[in-house]
Amino acid sequence: MYKVIFHNQNQVFELYARAIYQSEMYGFIEVEEFVFGEKSQLVVDPSEEKLKTEFSSVKRSYIPMHSIVRIDEVEKEGVGKVHDVKGDKIAQFPFPTPMRHPSDSE
Repeated sequence: MYKVIFHNQNQVFELYARAIYQSEMYGFIEVEEFVFGEKSQLVVDPSEEKLKTEFSSVKRSYIPMHSIVRIDEVEKEGVGKVHDVKGDKIAQFPFPTPMRHPSDSE
């Protein structure tokens, strides 16, 4: 079982899956066999319900590597979550700045 945390469009997703691997599509991670909490739970978490709705018909998801925050191998699944990103609490992946040639004028 894996816990996958990634960001997408000002939101951080935390979900559980039974299978993840590097995709044949360069730069992507494939996530399959999503796991959500049991339906017999009395308390309904709106965040997990949003995940269930979004991924209900998804067989496999391709997530860009640069969006992955963390992947953990865990003993059992937890509750999936979606968090809105407010402000700059999540650091953006550093991209290299273009090199300048000494002859370039400013």
